Amino acid sequence: MKAQMIFQRYELKYLLNLRQLQAVQKAIEPYMMPDQYSHSSIRNLYLDTPDFRLIRRSLERPVYKEKLRIRSYGRAGEQAPVFVELKKKYRSVVYKRRLLLEQDAARACFDGTRPWPDSQIGAELNYAANFYQSLRPAVFLSYERDAFHGITDPDFRVTFDTDILYRQQQLTLDSDPWGTPILPSDMVLMELKVSGGFPIWMAHVLSRQGIFKTSFSKYGTAYRDILLTGQRGETNYA
Repeated sequence: MKAQMIFQRYELKYLLNLRQLQAVQKAIEPYMMPDQYSHSSIRNLYLDTPDFRLIRRSLERPVYKEKLRIRSYGRAGEQAPVFVELKKKYRSVVYKRRLLLEQDAARACFDGTRPWPDSQIGAELNYAANFYQSLRPAVFLSYERDAFHGITDPDFRVTFDTDILYRQQQLTLDSDPWGTPILPSDMVLMELKVSGGFPIWMAHVLSRQGIFKTSFSKYGTAYRDILLTGQRGETNYA
């Protein structure tokens, strides 16, 4: 199946304890089925300026914000294909644009030693890289994801993220996940991804389990922890 490169949707986030997780997983069984890649080990390199301009701006909760990252599903060597993603959010709607490049080519594009692909998405990434300048891998962030989509509405997706870890050392996608957890071991991040409203049956599930929408950013949480622990400025590039 060809990978999707353009997304426009709402992404609603919820923090669940293990009891709530089990209840939700059981409740969605009649309505949802596992994605083609139902379980993924996701690795991300978040790109930012030396003063963390992008994530500081994002945490101010502006009307418009954006993030840049390089993502792989599993370990990725320097010549392995990875996704280069520009993720924008405007008035609660998420717009994601991405390219598939070899990891060393992606780094070279950000370094300015290689031109971006001649495409609309390549032009958007090129503009963002030139606008922010001095972009470099700032944080490695990984997690395990289980993903489901609706049986009658495939555009409705539910994901569960566990073992969310970050680090500022060994900033490469060609490594095993390790780092500092950003959630307690008994908490799970659930995301509902919808193009419009989500199904009424899901609203009933959330209501019965006392689950409420929250504002949660993995990279933002990692950045706050970096500030609290005094790690800022100690990035070690691989």
